[in-house]
Amino acid sequence: MDRLISAVKQLLGFDLTPPQVNAFRLYAAELTAWNEKFNLTAIKNPVGVEIKHFADSLSCLSVIRQTINDKRRSLMDIGTGAGFPGIPLKIVCPDLRLTLVESVGKKVTFLEYVVGKLELKEVTVIKGRAEEVGQHRDHRERYDWVVARAVAEMPILLEYLLPLVKVGGKALAQKGENAPMEAQGAERAAKILGGALSRVTAVELPGIVEPRYLVVFDKVAATPKKYPRRPGLPNKQPLK
Repeated sequence: MDRLISAVKQLLGFDLTPPQVNAFRLYAAELTAWNEKFNLTAIKNPVGVEIKHFADSLSCLSVIRQTINDKRRSLMDIGTGAGFPGIPLKIVCPDLRLTLVESVGKKVTFLEYVVGKLELKEVTVIKGRAEEVGQHRDHRERYDWVVARAVAEMPILLEYLLPLVKVGGKALAQKGENAPMEAQGAERAAKILGGALSRVTAVELPGIVEPRYLVVFDKVAATPKKYPRRPGLPNKQPLK
């Protein structure tokens, strides 16, 4: 975990504690073991796991750390896959109330297993699609932060995220090199959904050439009840 320790110090300015390092070590071992059978992620080598999965996930703290340290906050991770960025954030911020949403059964099984293995408290795993969860009264407009990594283009992604964010909360998208252009192109969709572009922050992962960005939208008004639309429709007919 030396690469991860160094990356966190460089990106965020703090040192991981020994228990946190041990948790990441166990997480990496379980991810490697499960990947051999179930192909959970495309990134499988140790360097990739430490930097492109763990450090990349923790880079979200550069924009959310202050707000989630104010008091116990809730965060939902949409399309979390094998738990990114949600589980790394939970390891470093244990008071965070975390909900993981994933539609693929084998990944849900892994999430439930690894949450138990890491003994993480106040973590809920939901098998389902964002469009369905966003219309559920127990989850709609209930979260301080709703995040996603590499899930969809921005107008589509906002229809997944913003209905779940409480007014006054924020949506965060982890994006690649087209993020600034995507963010500007999604401002009308954001307005329809009750959001407004807040910031686009560049992230430089150690040893990674490809640019990374954190795109944050504020939730400034309630989302109209018809959003999100039924499963598949946001992707077929993105808001423009």
